[in-house]
Amino acid sequence: MNKVLAVYAAQESLSRGRRYKEPPSVYRGEYQRDRDRIIHSTAFRRLMYKTQVFVNHEGDLYRTRLTHSLEVAQIGRTVAVALQLNEALTEAICLAHDLGHTPFGHAGQDTLNACMRDYGGFEHNLQSLRVVDVLEAKYADFPGLNLMFETREGILKHCSQRNARDLGDVGERFIERKQPGLEAQLANIADAIAYNNHDVDDGYRAGLLSLDQLRRQSLFGDRLELVQARYPGLDDRRLIYEVIRRMIGSVVSDLIEETRRRLVEAAPRSIDEVRNAGKPLVAMSDAMFEQHSALKKFLHKHLYSHEKKLAMTREVQAMVKDLFAAYMADAGLMPDEFAEAARGLDGAGRARVVADFIAGMTDRYAITAHESIAG
Repeated sequence: MNKVLAVYAAQESLSRGRRYKEPPSVYRGEYQRDRDRIIHSTAFRRLMYKTQVFVNHEGDLYRTRLTHSLEVAQIGRTVAVALQLNEALTEAICLAHDLGHTPFGHAGQDTLNACMRDYGGFEHNLQSLRVVDVLEAKYADFPGLNLMFETREGILKHCSQRNARDLGDVGERFIERKQPGLEAQLANIADAIAYNNHDVDDGYRAGLLSLDQLRRQSLFGDRLELVQARYPGLDDRRLIYEVIRRMIGSVVSDLIEETRRRLVEAAPRSIDEVRNAGKPLVAMSDAMFEQHSALKKFLHKHLYSHEKKLAMTREVQAMVKDLFAAYMADAGLMPDEFAEAARGLDGAGRARVVADFIAGMTDRYAITAHESIAG
């Protein structure tokens, strides 16, 4: 944790605390404790075998949800230290933000949401909160991980008014239209920075993006020119890495400077004043945000919607649909823990148990489970 925190950073002494009271740790701060609980959780370990862009079995060198979360935390910590924010809290939120993500990336999430349409829907931010509040079974004294309020707040990036009313304390800001703390705002942007940049790397590695396509994106093209001028004849693997390293550095530096400017302008004197600021205070400059957004749109068009990617997307969507239908028809096909939880339930109750089970699957487990029900 930072030795000296800014007045607008999250202060442990002013925290809204844990849902279940616990004695303090002798050697760790409370947000450090949260980080450690997240790292030791079952859901965190499963991220190693969950898709970021490419399904886990498509290659060992592509990002997974786990490596993505580590990259998000790296960016978040760097910015937190520069801005005198709470580094341990930022890291905890970054590491936990994808705990509720389904197998097969966004294709899995969108399909499970469609399956749950008549039962309250499915959204991975809500599921991440459900994982740390309810589903993790580690402690004798309470369900979930019993994380600090500010960590839980940061995990829940967005939420409908309907769901917010059911969430109690962490749902209040959505009803009252307030901002979260700066550490939560930072984790959200660090996530976007990480996936934008590493998806370029994975897309190029997979042969779905070409250098000619990428050079037309100013965020990439401007740095490419600098690297090629300094290192003429550099091989493609190191060339791409040098460009992406500079892209991340440029965006992160811009984020720090623009956020400093906004903090000076707003002059918040506490986290409560951050919450009441009316708009996020952690942000890129308009010029950098435009480049960042243009790259994101490019990736949606040329990577996420690439025919080779869509072919796999269609395949995994069918798997999730089949799994959901099979478990809704016969809960006994699930492991005993989930079959018992679904016993006597129908409709939305059973559907939520089925969604919990499917969301917790790794890519490999889901493929094996589908083979089992297809028999």
